[in-house]
Amino acid sequence: MLLSVVIPAYNEAEGIDFFHNKLLIPALEKIHEQYEVIYVNDGSTDKTLKLLGHIAKKNTHVKVVNLSKNFGKEIATSAGLSIASGNATIIMDADGQHPP
Repeated sequence: MLLSVVIPAYNEAEGIDFFHNKLLIPALEKIHEQYEVIYVNDGSTDKTLKLLGHIAKKNTHVKVVNLSKNFGKEIATSAGLSIASGNATIIMDADGQHPP
């Protein structure tokens, strides 16, 4: 069973690396073998997109969707859900507000 995790992100450059590498991935690898992480950059004006690109290059389980401007969390979430291919999908905030 494939688990999808959709994460809308807006101006999360300051904490995205910590969130991904120290919180999200260890939690996913502990509970599930097959997963995909879909980050949706919601028109960030900082280095979020660049950092997400680096994360995706290092981890083949990660996909990045880039929206052309800030559409809001709901549209960003819908964009991620539209490409999720898992049997189940979890939606999370990129700021770590809801710990994995």
